[in-house]
Amino acid sequence: MTASDPAEIAPPAPRTRVDDIYEVVKEMAVAYRLKPGERLNEMTLARDLGASRTPLREALNRLVAERLLDFVAGRGFFCRGLDAREVFELYEVRRMLEVEAVRLACRRASDSAIDALASNSDFYHWKVFGQPIQELVGHDEAFHIQIAKLTENGELVRQLRRINERIRFIRWLDMDRRVEGTRSEHRAIVDALVARDEDLAAEKMRHHIERRQDQIESVVREGFSTIYMNDLEGP
Repeated sequence: MTASDPAEIAPPAPRTRVDDIYEVVKEMAVAYRLKPGERLNEMTLARDLGASRTPLREALNRLVAERLLDFVAGRGFFCRGLDAREVFELYEVRRMLEVEAVRLACRRASDSAIDALASNSDFYHWKVFGQPIQELVGHDEAFHIQIAKLTENGELVRQLRRINERIRFIRWLDMDRRVEGTRSEHRAIVDALVARDEDLAAEKMRHHIERRQDQIESVVREGFSTIYMNDLEGP
């Protein structure tokens, strides 16, 4: 937490009914429990959530602003698509943000803050066997957000959180084949931070995040298979 990041230090506002609806529908959108391009039936959703139309609409509009849902005038709200090019572009933006973040962290972070990151074993000593992939991705996101916080730039942290939400489903699939490599890459990034070698830290971060277009396309194809296979298999 830093003085330059008021969103991180301000006391949370009291939760509202809109907040509750927003969180439920966001989880559905992030995990593609709504199918790509599927139109939301507002009446059914309102009934299932025990919500009236006004707070539901407010929650849905928040998710449109965050690019987790789409809105078409005269037609309604739709689940966002799952497009390989869009995912690739999000990975590019994430890479640019995180490479700059680790450079800024090398310059700005206090020794004690870097030591705290280095001593947090959750970030690179995961209990791999038996731990759900969703939890592993959660550990990974926390690691990267902690580095972003070391920049003392609250806007960078907020933008990274938003990108994480938009690619989280793909990252669940990608992490399944990258667990061991991710742990060692985290360790290498931390070592470069401790040494305050920003060029090395930036290179390690770039290698850790960067994906080719064909790699993204492969994971997106797997994503479609997962979404529709889950639908066939049922609960």
